Amino acid sequence: MSNSNQTAPVIEAFFDEPTHTVSYLVCDPETLSAAVIDPVLDFDLASGEVDTGSAEKIIERADARGWTIEMVLESHAHADHLLAAPFISAKTGAKIGIGEHIRDVQRIFRPIFAFDDLKTDGSDFDILFADGDRFNLGSLEFEVIHVPGHTPADVAYKVADAVFVGDTLFMPDYGTARADFPGGDARQLFQSIRRILSLPDETRLFLCHDYKAPGRDTYSWETSVADQRQSSVHVADGVTEDEFVTMREARDADLPVPKLLLPSIQVNIRAGNFPEAEENGVRFLRIPVKSKKH
Repeated sequence: MSNSNQTAPVIEAFFDEPTHTVSYLVCDPETLSAAVIDPVLDFDLASGEVDTGSAEKIIERADARGWTIEMVLESHAHADHLLAAPFISAKTGAKIGIGEHIRDVQRIFRPIFAFDDLKTDGSDFDILFADGDRFNLGSLEFEVIHVPGHTPADVAYKVADAVFVGDTLFMPDYGTARADFPGGDARQLFQSIRRILSLPDETRLFLCHDYKAPGRDTYSWETSVADQRQSSVHVADGVTEDEFVTMREARDADLPVPKLLLPSIQVNIRAGNFPEAEENGVRFLRIPVKSKKH
């Protein structure tokens, strides 16, 4: 379907180098309504300190341009950074949205962390999106695309000729997301990616991460359907589903655990909220301990 008759959004990117995460500020130029996609809460693992500096920069930029942030859109429950969605919501009144299959992720991790108080109905989030849902931000119309594989809950957000793909795809010279987290599935990931790559060649793809592939000196986070189909090292045209699954599973077996996996997951499945404080007024995160298999 052509996007030529749709208002083009104004898109600004904010790159967080410590987590290699790209957050986006997306605005309707007609009404100045804006959304933030995948904002980062600064977190120092060694000290346990939280800072909102990265999220504040996004809010300050919106204020400077006269934009009103109405929504925070999460592509999934990230495993490499903490959500800043509650902070932005508290400052702006924005509603927090995520794919409805976050319920599946909550059910998976509730027993892993022994969180008896964790809701598994998704109600920590304001909006749960189903595949194919459409919603408006001012005069912009967004479409939700369920793209499971990296996690069961991943969604991409399409508006005009732009798609915010979350962790499904990286730059063509780097490849694709891992699929070995609980609930992940390499075959599903391939099918989700091919769904995105069935969009028109000129469709712009905005990525959630970049790690600078070997030989590339600068960070990049915008590509296109045509670029991916022609030159992706993992999913270019001609790569079969079975070939991808074999490659992805072998690659995932050697990948290290993300540094912020444990704190990220247990906060992000609560819509970015930390567990309630204990009697001493301190909030704690849990680290499951297990013996290494020999």
